Amino acid sequence: MATPRISFEFFPPRTAEQKLILESTWQKLAPLNPEYLSVTFGAGGSTLEATRDAVEALAAKTNVPVAPHISCMAQTEQMLHGILTAYRESGINRLVVLRGDRPEGLSGPGPFQYANELVAYIRREFGDSFHIEVACYPEFHPESKSPQTEMFYFKQKVEAGANGAVTQYFYNADSYFSFRDECIKSGIDIPITPGIMPITNYRQLAHFSDICGAEIPQWIRRRLEGYGEDGASIRAFGLDVVTALCERLLAGGAPGLHIYTLNRANASFLLWQRLNVSAQ
Repeated sequence: MATPRISFEFFPPRTAEQKLILESTWQKLAPLNPEYLSVTFGAGGSTLEATRDAVEALAAKTNVPVAPHISCMAQTEQMLHGILTAYRESGINRLVVLRGDRPEGLSGPGPFQYANELVAYIRREFGDSFHIEVACYPEFHPESKSPQTEMFYFKQKVEAGANGAVTQYFYNADSYFSFRDECIKSGIDIPITPGIMPITNYRQLAHFSDICGAEIPQWIRRRLEGYGEDGASIRAFGLDVVTALCERLLAGGAPGLHIYTLNRANASFLLWQRLNVSAQ
């Protein structure tokens, strides 16, 4: 197995202390030579300025492409056009396009309701200036009515011009392979990269999973519950679980791994070390 392709996701810091943490995290992860970095809006949606500032700060420190998350958040097309023009002019050529949460301070419906509309707009106005990743959900979006509607909406994003997709995190490799097979049957042929969430804090993971609909298999949940407040055991067990998951995904043909870092380096670095050793 070849050394896996990886990318890292960060959220925009809001305080001086968080900015220092992000800078330290990137310094530790930079030697791993990721394919790209992405910057979210933060949990629940944060300000556009915070995302832009984080993108600019990271881009100034590295030649690795930095991809801001763009969601259906702009109050007007003119506002979105200005954001994308500024990114293009500053050398940003990669985006992660989502429906997403509306950032603080923005109210009322925007010009785009769904991610496929946003992808289509970007292609219409900016052509191939941006490589566009979109989201997909092997275990289905919490608002999805059925697997068929899930696939229908995903295919709309692909047909609108997406170059690739990143999944919501999961811990059951079969869900990824099943979803990928259904995509192939539906004529979807873009790379679908698994999103990987390291396990370092059970309460935090359970909270995230309740919000996004990601399933924590019972055997993992019970083991994590059994460790109680023993953080070292949770992290060690979590590393074993996620390493085994990633090895199976890569062996099964996944094009790479997109790691949700939560702006912390250690879990992602240890995972990469494990996978790099197994690839040799």
